[in-house]
Amino acid sequence: MSFLTDWLFENVTYLSLIAVFTSFYYYSTSTYGKWQKLNIPYMPPVPLFGNTLKIMLKLEQQVELFDRIYNRFPDVKLFGFYQMREPMLLVCDPELIQTILIKDFSYFTDHGFIIDPSTSVLGNSLFFANGQRWRTMRQKLSPGFTSGKLKDAYSQINECSEEMVSRIVDMIEKKTDKINVKTMTSGLSTDVIGTCAFGMKLDTIKNDDSEFRRYAKKIFQRTTKQIIVQTITMICPFIIKLFKMQMFPVDSINFFHKVFTDVINYREKHNVIRNDLTQTLIQARKELVLKENLTSEDKYTDADIIGNAILLFTSGSESIPSMLSFCLYELALNKEIQDKLRTEICSMKAKHEGQFNNDYLKDLRYTDMVIEETGRKYSLAQVLMRVATKTYTLPDQSFVIEKGQKLIIPIFSIHRDPKYYPDPLRFDPERFSAEQKSQRPNGVYLPFGDGPRFCIAKRFVESELKLVLSNVLSKFEVLPCAETEIPLEITSEPGLMAPKKDVVLIFRPIIEH
Repeated sequence: MSFLTDWLFENVTYLSLIAVFTSFYYYSTSTYGKWQKLNIPYMPPVPLFGNTLKIMLKLEQQVELFDRIYNRFPDVKLFGFYQMREPMLLVCDPELIQTILIKDFSYFTDHGFIIDPSTSVLGNSLFFANGQRWRTMRQKLSPGFTSGKLKDAYSQINECSEEMVSRIVDMIEKKTDKINVKTMTSGLSTDVIGTCAFGMKLDTIKNDDSEFRRYAKKIFQRTTKQIIVQTITMICPFIIKLFKMQMFPVDSINFFHKVFTDVINYREKHNVIRNDLTQTLIQARKELVLKENLTSEDKYTDADIIGNAILLFTSGSESIPSMLSFCLYELALNKEIQDKLRTEICSMKAKHEGQFNNDYLKDLRYTDMVIEETGRKYSLAQVLMRVATKTYTLPDQSFVIEKGQKLIIPIFSIHRDPKYYPDPLRFDPERFSAEQKSQRPNGVYLPFGDGPRFCIAKRFVESELKLVLSNVLSKFEVLPCAETEIPLEITSEPGLMAPKKDVVLIFRPIIEH
């Protein structure tokens, strides 16, 4: 007994290390038996990192991981993987996707992202809000995207488009016909969302280094700090709340918080009324923040209103430039498609006497097909995420999804699956003719999501894309040059799909006879 006691004291350091290592290993792997126990196909995990080790080492992007898993199990409805320690389901069956997003949406109402409102003003914005708070805010913000408000925005979008065209003409006159499309369209989109939604004249088309552009870009940059915070969120989410760790850059959030607070206060003080999104936010504030006798469940704060303003501004100024860049890139490489699109635009302009109104936009059917094909090949959101808010039994009763289980719908992989889109890397707008669309199952085209949580700004985005293309293609041929990257490398690191490098194209003026 004395020998054993002496041995324990002499080796206490080693025993402590063994105990710590054993405890850490158990904690790191304690969730890894779930999919095997439930007989769900899954990817074998690595301790602590699950199936995300290559992402952490920056050897692959998240979209590549999902694509790898998706193609490994081509004939199953869903399969398991591990995001760090967390067991997650990848859903790839179109019928089941439609069921989750639409038919049985009441079981999957939330995105499942964890952002504590006490650590970020974006925590209660529309994208991150859950449950009844999401429903209430969606209901209050929807009037900001009605057809009436869109019609009022057409002239403002067109004015910004014309300013971009003038900027391109100036550059050509200075012998600079090679245009960085992403930079140009980023300024355009920032000006559009600024003037249409918030009544602000920003002039970022002429100044890409403006504060609005700089801080909007910074929100979507994936810094080392953000990677660390995201990793901690997946391993020990309570630490984020305990230490008030910020998911988004504080200086960007503070800048936009002040800007939109000042805009709302100015309008209320001077009784300025405009038919735009800011007016919708002001009305929401009256009903959700300032109204008396609200219960604690119905009560919102000014931070919730400002958080939605920040989300809508930054999303609008960063997502549309990527889609425009991808679209113009493909049109430059596919001259026949560009010519056919230009013919439709010029024909419809003549039909509607140059008026870019609602009837004109409705008549741009081939333009719709081009935009839809862009959304397919370059889906800006790589995945849709949902969490089961109630226990759910699959329609064929083959599996029960527990409450709290997170699900991933791999949009990017589905959009490039040859089962649904033969030769998926080819840019072909004819895929979206009425005939070809009728031959595909529902649930395989999801660039804006689907069901009650589809993108609230979908119609605004489509209208902006149509008006910009109308202005640009009626005045310029768009062509590749020596600096044009072929094939185009894309990245999903900012959270939205975007060109990894500059998209450089030649803009050649069309001489009208």
